[in-house]
Amino acid sequence: MVKMSSTLKSRWIMLAVVICFIILLTACGGSSEGSAVADDTDQEEIEDSDAVDEEEAGTSSEEVEVTDITLWGVIDTQVSAQQLVAEELGFFEEEGLNVTNHIVQSGPDIGPVIASGDAQTSFETTITNISLSANNVPTVIVAPMSNISGTQAVIAHPDLEINSAKDIEGKTIGMVQGAGVSIALHNMAQDLGVDMDTVNFINMSPTDQIAALENGDIDIMAAWEPWITIGLDQDAQFLFSGRISELPERQGDVDWMQFYSTFQVTEEFLENNPNTVKAILRALKRATDFINDNREEAIDILDEKLENLPREQVEEIMTRNIYSMEVTDSMREGSEVIADFMYEMDNVSRIPDFEEFTNFELLEEVLNED
Repeated sequence: MVKMSSTLKSRWIMLAVVICFIILLTACGGSSEGSAVADDTDQEEIEDSDAVDEEEAGTSSEEVEVTDITLWGVIDTQVSAQQLVAEELGFFEEEGLNVTNHIVQSGPDIGPVIASGDAQTSFETTITNISLSANNVPTVIVAPMSNISGTQAVIAHPDLEINSAKDIEGKTIGMVQGAGVSIALHNMAQDLGVDMDTVNFINMSPTDQIAALENGDIDIMAAWEPWITIGLDQDAQFLFSGRISELPERQGDVDWMQFYSTFQVTEEFLENNPNTVKAILRALKRATDFINDNREEAIDILDEKLENLPREQVEEIMTRNIYSMEVTDSMREGSEVIADFMYEMDNVSRIPDFEEFTNFELLEEVLNED
């Protein structure tokens, strides 16, 4: 089991409260920009005179309940790739939607905005959804976007000699307290017999981890993209991720974490706007297919959208993701493991059932339309 300090544990307890109450303390939490519901008057005023013919656009004959939508997302290829591609290629517009993408720097910033009711439609990860559900925030995942287990990884200083996984024992690891990559660390340790009680964990942001690793202040960093690729570009050595290992005694595919990015909506929005949700899902499905069938063109789009990342890093990060909207057993199992871990870390006061924070009925309809 990963050894955590009392400070780490107490701060995880606070995180469960933060999801519901940080709005007043967080700069992004007070914004009302994410409101996605238009009233009846607005809907009448937004008659799409330039709408593409339904047969041309491939849309359904079902009339959307609301056309103006704000989609919250994150400036990375793990969470918001389909969202950004669909916007650039006009897929939302062809579904009769006027979409505004509200992109933030960090995924955890979206949780409080969902809890406040401002983000009625958003892209995040299963960790956020479990936290929200455990705190009785009425929001549900309506579609997975990508298996991002490969982006949760552990890398080491280039001079650190790793002849076996047990060489991790006694080392200093930089990691954000309670980050999802902790699960991959824990499962690796159980699988390969590593005593994590001997490891010294230092709580630090990914940015600080990069500097500390380069300076030799830590031996290993455990983080997510784009920080993993940035570290590798600075000659760090890759050890393992949630689904791939390069440790000497375990090479290749592993199942140390199942972690997904998701598209979720508030229960109220889902109840009042099912046709709108289906229209969004159709656009996202087209974007998913485009990313998988036209990877170079998709990279070009995301390279332009993600100005903070060089193109080669965008390409490398995308190879670590599996873009798919299919609901798999691994998504359910991975979510249950994450929920158990969060409960064990006192991050949540209860473990919500998978069905409590998911509703895939509309997704099934959309996937069966072809």
